[in-house]
Amino acid sequence: MGLVTIISLIGAFVFDFLNFPVPWMLGPLFAVLISQFFIKYELYWPVQLRNVGLIIVGVSIGQTFQFSVFAGMGWLIFFMLILNVVLVIISVLMAFGVQKIGNVPLKTALTCTVPGGLGQIVLFAEEEKDIDLAVVTYFHVVRVISIVMLIPFVLSGHVVQAEGGAGFSVNEIIPILLLLLASGATVWFGKKLKIPVPFFLTPILFIIVLSFFSVETPELPGYLLHIAQLLMGAYIGLLLKPNMIKLGKKVLLLGVGSAILLMVATFAQGLLLIYFLDYSLPTSFLSTAAGGLDQMSLLATAIGADVITVTVFQMFRLLFVFLLVLPLLKIACSMIDKRQLNDGMKLKLNEKGVPK
Repeated sequence: MGLVTIISLIGAFVFDFLNFPVPWMLGPLFAVLISQFFIKYELYWPVQLRNVGLIIVGVSIGQTFQFSVFAGMGWLIFFMLILNVVLVIISVLMAFGVQKIGNVPLKTALTCTVPGGLGQIVLFAEEEKDIDLAVVTYFHVVRVISIVMLIPFVLSGHVVQAEGGAGFSVNEIIPILLLLLASGATVWFGKKLKIPVPFFLTPILFIIVLSFFSVETPELPGYLLHIAQLLMGAYIGLLLKPNMIKLGKKVLLLGVGSAILLMVATFAQGLLLIYFLDYSLPTSFLSTAAGGLDQMSLLATAIGADVITVTVFQMFRLLFVFLLVLPLLKIACSMIDKRQLNDGMKLKLNEKGVPK
């Protein structure tokens, strides 16, 4: 952990010195990702530290929330539904391509390309039989890392300097600490209510409730947001393990290719948001990108996009995947299993000497 911290800080300072976008997230991500392929020691970064980063970002987003975002929500929901249905169709077509080119079983290919969250899809793959978990994990890790690393550079010419938050004040340390502890305590309720990404969404909801009752909360200082970015960047950088490169050249290339193709498709959808809803390019691209609710919201905070709009779009996709895509994927996997079982029975009958 100490080694990861040092590597992350070096990456952050180097990226900041080079004026790269989102240095406190991309610097640690890139430095940790590369270093683990050369350092013999096993690098470790506990998920609990990532969760602390999510709580900080959740509180920050909750403090910027405006209820006006729900104005005209009916039209917006229809628009988001169309975008996600089209994305699922593209993902299914990509799955057939992965199956044919990479000689990957269809169940594994479908699970590799579905635009869901990394944790949810890997958990689904673990529950299903005959799915290559290593291949699925690799595809989704590459997708997340590619999107998180490339989007800031794609948008670098459109980045608005995000507000750094409140300045440092010793008198506010205790109120801020109490706010973060209270927000972290609400995660228990989020888990009980089965809220998706509870370490991120529950603090947002908690701060929104406080603001609804006119309870003022201390604004988080800029250095805390930098810490949150570092905690998450280091965690994402360690997702791609060195042993994953042993999967085979075709699978490796297909993972990268599918991630890029998905990014191009979501970028095209982002252009539609610019045309129909008059959003800025950073807000539009981060709203449609298949990089995950927490990562895209954090990037929106870092580059000055409309973080509430991005969070609403990404939350809708998360619910869409939970309520519709995963159940349909489960049905598809069952149909594939039945077809394979029937084919196996026919093969056994032929082997037993059924007359030709």
